Amino acid sequence: MKSKLAVLILCVTSVCLLVAQPNAFSQGQEAKPDFSMVPGTVIAHSPASTKKYIGSPSITILPNGDYVASHDYFGPGGDRRAYDETIVYSSTDKGKTWKKLTTIKDQWWSTLFVFQGDLYLIGTRGGGGDMIIRKSTDGGATWTDPIDEETGVIAEGDYHCAPVPVIEHNGRIWRAMEEHNNGAFKALMLSAPVQKDLLKSASWTISNGVGIVQHWYDHNMLSWREGNVVVKPDGEIGNLIRVEIAGQHNVAALLNVSSDGKRCTFDPYEGFVTFPDGTGKKFTVRFDPTSKKYWAVSNWIQPKDLDLLKHKDAASIRNTVVLVSSEDLRDWTIERILLHHPDHWNHAFQYPDWVFEGEDLVMVSRTCYDDGLGGAANRHDANFMTFHRIKDFRNSLNH
Repeated sequence: MKSKLAVLILCVTSVCLLVAQPNAFSQGQEAKPDFSMVPGTVIAHSPASTKKYIGSPSITILPNGDYVASHDYFGPGGDRRAYDETIVYSSTDKGKTWKKLTTIKDQWWSTLFVFQGDLYLIGTRGGGGDMIIRKSTDGGATWTDPIDEETGVIAEGDYHCAPVPVIEHNGRIWRAMEEHNNGAFKALMLSAPVQKDLLKSASWTISNGVGIVQHWYDHNMLSWREGNVVVKPDGEIGNLIRVEIAGQHNVAALLNVSSDGKRCTFDPYEGFVTFPDGTGKKFTVRFDPTSKKYWAVSNWIQPKDLDLLKHKDAASIRNTVVLVSSEDLRDWTIERILLHHPDHWNHAFQYPDWVFEGEDLVMVSRTCYDDGLGGAANRHDANFMTFHRIKDFRNSLNH
């Protein structure tokens, strides 16, 4: 990997070096919300005291240029059963201000995307449930209801996903997902011809699921999930997926998908990919036709923090976010640090979702940060969804 770590650490002007705000409780004052230290623009806030935490941030841009973003909620221990809703927001001024559009019941882990001029939301029913899709023809204010196989229930069962990309390639719509069974995840791909009605189950093809084999990596393979559909350099569909390996924190996996979307396979001798330290978290990958590179936003464990892995797994360290690029999905370069806080216990920027907009990237983050009310419960249970613009992203600070 061609990371230029010394340059990155010296380029402090590119980093949000942030200092925690004073805690009102410790000063004997009445606690009041204070977002002045929060990086980016606050879209949503849920104080830690509610035990209602923000998850699954997603963003897309409508044909008229408006932004639409969404998130769901989860409770203590990642429990989503207590909260059965996704909240949708919009911005008409390029992310400077946001307003809530609607609350959608019974929707989780969902991706917003635009197809043939309409807005869609695809994810699951429940924290591991039916695979469902909804459609909005008014920019996200109202949505169809997935009642049956004719109206948005793609498949019944126990499925898992995150706000990962939806792409169009060779006349089909593609999106990665996982089959979930007793804590195990099998990576699969779903796809549909572009001329078909995406709300009808019959339009969709679901591949076989591919599970891990524990003896990979000297019996240290733990799990994979939250895959990204990509068009590989050879023009075929792939699934670049987050991997968890005991004692290893810089590995992703690239699965292969047949052109008809029916078969998904993995070669353990060729399929593992070296990724920046910290790959055990969800990341989003997209291909940029202008630079002819794949770009990803991912958490990174800085060299000075690698010792933390002796006490914590890589997936728990989320205080730094980086922009990375690759020409072949295998050799990745860290281009710049986007967000950082020196504290890794109660500050985090995680589950970043983003899209291209001209020379910029626009991004939403599930953010744990100081809010004047005691801050986040921990680095996992987020109290904010924040919006960020990465200007002139192709102009890497490494160049």
